[in-house]
Amino acid sequence: MTRVVHKFGGSSLSSASRYQAVAQIILGHCKSGDCVVVSAAGKTTNTLVKLWQSYQQQDQQAFSDVLIQLEKHQSELVDELFSGDMHRALKEQLDTELVAITQLAQQSELQEAPLLAHGELWSARLLANYLAELKVAARSIDARQLFTLHDSQLLHQQNKAACYAQLQDAVVYVVTGFIAQDCDKNTVTLGRNGSDYSATLLASYIDASSVSIWTDTQGVYSTDPRKVSNALKYPKVCRAQANLLARLGNPVLHAKTLSPLKGSNIKLQVRSSYEPEASPTEIVKEGYSKAKRFITTFENLDLVRVENLAKGEVRTLSQLIQHSIHHFTVNGEAYLLLPATFTHIVAQQLAGRINIVESNLQGCALVAPSSELSGLKQQAEQLFHDREVVVRFAHQDSDYALFLTDQALDSDLLAVLHDKLINKGRELAVIIAGIGNVGDVFLQQCQQQITRLQSQFDLKVVGLLRSKEMVFSPSGIELSAWQTQWKNEAQSYNSKSLVEHISELDYEHKVVIDITASESFSFLYPDFVASDCHLISANKYAGTADRGWYQSLREQQRERNLHWRYNTSVGAGLPINFALADLQNSGDVITSIEGVFSGTLSWLCSSFTADQKFSDLVLAAQEMGYTEPDPREDLSGRDMQRKLLILARDLGLELDVDDIALEPLMPVHLAEGSWDDFLAKRDELDTFYAAKYQQAADEGKALRYTGQLSISDSGRVTAKVGIAFAEAGSAIANLTPGDNIFVIKSVWYEQNPLVIQGPGAGKEVTAAGIHSDLYWLTQQLK
Repeated sequence: MTRVVHKFGGSSLSSASRYQAVAQIILGHCKSGDCVVVSAAGKTTNTLVKLWQSYQQQDQQAFSDVLIQLEKHQSELVDELFSGDMHRALKEQLDTELVAITQLAQQSELQEAPLLAHGELWSARLLANYLAELKVAARSIDARQLFTLHDSQLLHQQNKAACYAQLQDAVVYVVTGFIAQDCDKNTVTLGRNGSDYSATLLASYIDASSVSIWTDTQGVYSTDPRKVSNALKYPKVCRAQANLLARLGNPVLHAKTLSPLKGSNIKLQVRSSYEPEASPTEIVKEGYSKAKRFITTFENLDLVRVENLAKGEVRTLSQLIQHSIHHFTVNGEAYLLLPATFTHIVAQQLAGRINIVESNLQGCALVAPSSELSGLKQQAEQLFHDREVVVRFAHQDSDYALFLTDQALDSDLLAVLHDKLINKGRELAVIIAGIGNVGDVFLQQCQQQITRLQSQFDLKVVGLLRSKEMVFSPSGIELSAWQTQWKNEAQSYNSKSLVEHISELDYEHKVVIDITASESFSFLYPDFVASDCHLISANKYAGTADRGWYQSLREQQRERNLHWRYNTSVGAGLPINFALADLQNSGDVITSIEGVFSGTLSWLCSSFTADQKFSDLVLAAQEMGYTEPDPREDLSGRDMQRKLLILARDLGLELDVDDIALEPLMPVHLAEGSWDDFLAKRDELDTFYAAKYQQAADEGKALRYTGQLSISDSGRVTAKVGIAFAEAGSAIANLTPGDNIFVIKSVWYEQNPLVIQGPGAGKEVTAAGIHSDLYWLTQQLK
C-alpha cells in the first residue's frame, strides 16, 4: 500500500477555524492508511514550558495562572468544534488531565517530558474526533506506541515493526509529533519543533511515497515573505541547504527533519495550510537542485564560546532548551548561537566552560553557493557600512556568512539586501522546439531580446529541438554560434529522454516554446507541465485537442500556477488573444467573432480576379511558400477551424473541433488521393471557385473564406468556417491580400465592432509574436 504522510504545525492548528481548514485539506489529500502528524495547537508548547518553569520555581500562583490559560484555550477549541455527547466527553477528559497535572505538581512528581507531551496529545485527539464528525474514519495514535529510544538513540528496526503493526487499518491515522518513549516506557521528546522530525521518521518507517509539511507559508522562500514582498519562492531546494537553513533557525524546516530521508526516494514538500492550492517547494536530493541564495534573519541571540565542547553536547543542549542551536568553529574554538532567553540555562549546564562573546545580537545569515559567497559577503558588508549598521561579529563558512549586529534588520534594509544579493539570481530556462523557418528568425531576434530581459531575469536558452535531434546544455547555449554548436553537439532523442532532461533542469522557472506544427509534440505538454514548465505555443494542436484532454491540461497548469501563452497560434503576431482576455477581464461580454484567420486563404481570395484560373493562383502561392506543401491542407479549411476553436475556448466555451461546421474552399472529393491526382482534376477546382465567385459578384459582394462564432442571449453557440459573401465596402471585403482580420462584437462594441487587422502570416511577425508572449511571461513571473 502506497502511503503519504502529512504534518501540520502549531500555526496550522491555532484556532477552531484552522482545525476545520486542516480537516478540509485532509479530505482532499488523504486516503485510508495515510498518516497525519500534528504539533501542539498554536503556542501550547510555549505555555506548557512556562508551566514547567513555574513548577520548577515553585511559584504556585504563576503555575495556577498558566494552567488556567491552557484550560481556556483547549476548552475554546472543544466548544467551537463539538457539541452533544462528543463535546461533553472531550471536556471531561480535558478536566481529568488538568486535575492530574495539578495533583502531580502538588505531590512534587511532575515530570517535564510527559507534561510537554499533552500539547500534541490534545491536538491529535481533537483532530481525529473532528474528522470522525465529518464521517472520516480516523484514529489518534500516541507516537510513544511507535517510537522508542535507547540512550537517546532511536531503535529503528523495532520502531519500523511497531509502525507496521499499529498502522494497518483502513483509517486516517492522526499521530502525535514531538514525543516518543525510552525502553522503560518513560516519555521523551524529540526536541523543540520535533514534529517535522516525527513526520519524516514515520515516513521512513512505513516506506511512504511522500511527506508534506504544511505550514503558514507557501514553501521555502529566499527570505521572510512577510518582511520582503518580492521574496522568491523556490520550487526546489536541495536537502543540504534546507538542513543548513534549519540549523540557522529558519522556521520553515527544523533541525533533524531531513536525516530520516537520507538515501531514500521519499518526496518531501513544504506547503501552505492557508493556501493549499498553491504550488509547494520540493526538498530534493543532492544533484537535483542547484544551490540557491537565502537571507535568514536573527533576533535576540547571544554568541558564546565554549571550551572543550564534546561530541553530541550541542544536541543535549538543544534538547534541554527545546530549541535548535547553531554552532561553528573559528581557529579551533567552538561557538554557539543561543536564544538570549536560554543563555543562563546553557551556562548552568556547561558550568565554567562558557564565555559570552556578544549579547543581545540581531542580524542575518547569507546562504549561497560557495563559489558566490565571498563576493556576496563583500557586497553585504558594503551595504551595512553605507547604512551605518554596526556589525559586531562576522563569520564566513563554506556555504554561509553570518552578520551579527546591534540593531534588528527592518523590512526596508532587508528588502535592499534582498534586491542586491538575491534577486539577481532569478533564472528562466528556455527550450525552443522547432528551429525551421519561424524558429530560425526567432533565434536571430532572441539575442537582442535576451539582452533586454537580462536586467530582470538570468534567461538562458538551454535546449534547441528538431523532430529527431536536439542540443541540450543546462548552462546555456551561445546563440551567436548555435549553428556551430548544433553541428558539433546535436544528438538524437526520444520523448522520454527529452522529458527527463527538462525535469532535471534546476532553474527557478522553465518554459517550452513550441514553434513546431507537430501534433505528436503537443501530446508532450502534460509531461512538460508535470516538470513545472510554462508553455508558449505557435502550435495549434494542443489548443484544439479533445476537450477532456485540453481541460485536464488546463487544470494541471492551474494546480501548479503555470502559464500558457499561444497568441501566435491565431493571427500570427496580431494581439487577438490579448484583446479577448482584456475585454473579458474588464467585464465586457463578447457576442460574436467573425473574420479571416488564414493568411493563405486571405491572399488567395483577395488576389483572385475573374480573368484567371483559381488553380493557377494556388500554384503561384505554393511556389512563393504561402501555402502548406500540399495546398489542399489550406483549402480544406481545417486550419481555420482549429483557430476558431482556440478563440472559442478563450471565451470559456466548451467546444470540440467537430462542433464547428466546416465547408472547404474546394470540392470535397478533391481532398482524396495524391497531389498529382489533384493536379489532374484542377479544372474542377476552377469551375467550383468561379461559380462561387460569380454568385458573390451577382449579389454585389466579395467572396471570402471566413470563420464565424456567435453566442445568443440564451447562450446558444453557433460556429462555422466556410465560404462567405462579404458586403461591398466592409472591412472583410476590402481586406489586403495576406492580412488577417477579426471583427469582434460585444456588449460594448455592438454597433461599432472592434476590428483587429494585420499580417496573418510571415516569419518575422510570427517570431515577434512569440517574443511578445515571452516578454509577457517574464513580467508575470517578476
